Amino acid sequence: MRKLNFSFVIINLFFLFWVGMYVKNEYYLSLVIYILFNAINASCLNVLLGYAGIISLGQAAFFGIGAYSSGILTATYGINPYLTIIIGVILSAVIALIIGYPALKLHGHYLAMATLGFGMIVYICFNEMDFLTGGPSGLTGIPDMSFFGFLLDDEYKFFVFMGAVYMLFLFLMEMFDKSFLSYKLRFIHESENASSSYGIDVAKTKLTTFVVVACITSINGSLFAFYSNFVSPVSFSFHYSVEMLVMAVFGGLGSITGGTIGAAILTSIPEIFAEIEDYEVVIYGVILAVTILFLDGGIAKLCRRLAGKYVKSE
Repeated sequence: MRKLNFSFVIINLFFLFWVGMYVKNEYYLSLVIYILFNAINASCLNVLLGYAGIISLGQAAFFGIGAYSSGILTATYGINPYLTIIIGVILSAVIALIIGYPALKLHGHYLAMATLGFGMIVYICFNEMDFLTGGPSGLTGIPDMSFFGFLLDDEYKFFVFMGAVYMLFLFLMEMFDKSFLSYKLRFIHESENASSSYGIDVAKTKLTTFVVVACITSINGSLFAFYSNFVSPVSFSFHYSVEMLVMAVFGGLGSITGGTIGAAILTSIPEIFAEIEDYEVVIYGVILAVTILFLDGGIAKLCRRLAGKYVKSE
């Protein structure tokens, strides 16, 4: 079993520390916060696709279930924000269990279509249940959350909070990457029949992974709702599921760095080059195709190769 390697965690820690010390512009702080949200979502999808080989095109639905659970329960019923996060997690776990049990028996594009259908149904529910969700206009009035008495009511405070959440997530990802579970998932990815012959309960392992990833994505969605104070169906559409997929593939499947690198690059590009916003979907499609054809392992693997050549040349 490989030893823990916290170099990527430390690099992220230094970057967030630098941002916290020197970046005061609210727009750029907001951009970093969105990168952190996307990094967690893309890394979760990376666990499903890169480690376990589960093609899920419905992850935006769990992000939305968490966001709407917290949004509705706090804005409409005045329930404690932390309790709403727990309720969102329970709801997501139950739905993931119900969807995952039959869907994970499928493989390849059949599984992708099943999760895509689930994502579309949830999106339509967000859009049509306007008595509860606000419909296409969205849900407003979501309050700020507080953390140990500190109200997270501006960009800088939320950046510090979200940075801490992200670092905890990254630490857990490093632990997961070196755990027996990650090896088990990789083995299942390579051959389900061989895994079964070694006594691994393939169905139970895949379903458990699917449910845990859905719960983490739901927590991230709840935090997103408290940050934006507003949620609408467009934030949880099929388009966002595709964005997560492109981030994970472009960054590099099967590594803890892939989701973060993909999210950092692909979240920044549309913000920095606003004039290409209308062609965002086309650009994502081109990036996905180029990565699959020419960048096996994504940017993370390319960086490791370049770093290896540099070390040898020294």
